[in-house]
Amino acid sequence: MNILIIRILLICNIIAPMFSDAQNNDDLPYYELPKAPEEFTAGTMAARMVDALGFRFYWATDSLTSKDLAFRANQEGKSTEETIIHIYSLSNTIVNSTLKQSNSKVKENLSYTELRSKTLHNLKTAADILRTSKDISQYKIIFGDREIPFWNQINGPIADSIWHCGQIAINRRTTGNPMNPKVNHFTGKIGS
Repeated sequence: MNILIIRILLICNIIAPMFSDAQNNDDLPYYELPKAPEEFTAGTMAARMVDALGFRFYWATDSLTSKDLAFRANQEGKSTEETIIHIYSLSNTIVNSTLKQSNSKVKENLSYTELRSKTLHNLKTAADILRTSKDISQYKIIFGDREIPFWNQINGPIADSIWHCGQIAINRRTTGNPMNPKVNHFTGKIGS
């Protein structure tokens, strides 16, 4: 009887986290990278860059603690939470470009969970638009009357956000909460 109970508990301990993870990840994109497009176009390449950013951001910001969010490498540097706010701002610039909307400097007071969700959904929206686009030059960065070519998205908000995801990964390792070791950035999948 005791062996049966132990086996049942063992099975429950193995299965329960799987359902918990599935529930936590169902509503957020980029748990894994979407399947790569068959065709190479400017739109699919740009979308893949944004998808890769989404995947990196998803895992760099997954399961952060208040200690992780408060961490800053030095007095002058941004905290991890401030870095996430910055990436959210950059994701707004990326998605606004694909929606052909002007950027504004509206300050929002969002929780870590809201910032993470909105950032990931912004990136998914932008990538989906880019993926089907025949001409990505139409997606300019708009600040008031000023229109900046899409090229600047690549070396600006996209590259900057990827850089900051690396900072978050280093910060969380420093606070003793490293990223999931099963994350494979090369394949965009979670290994076993």
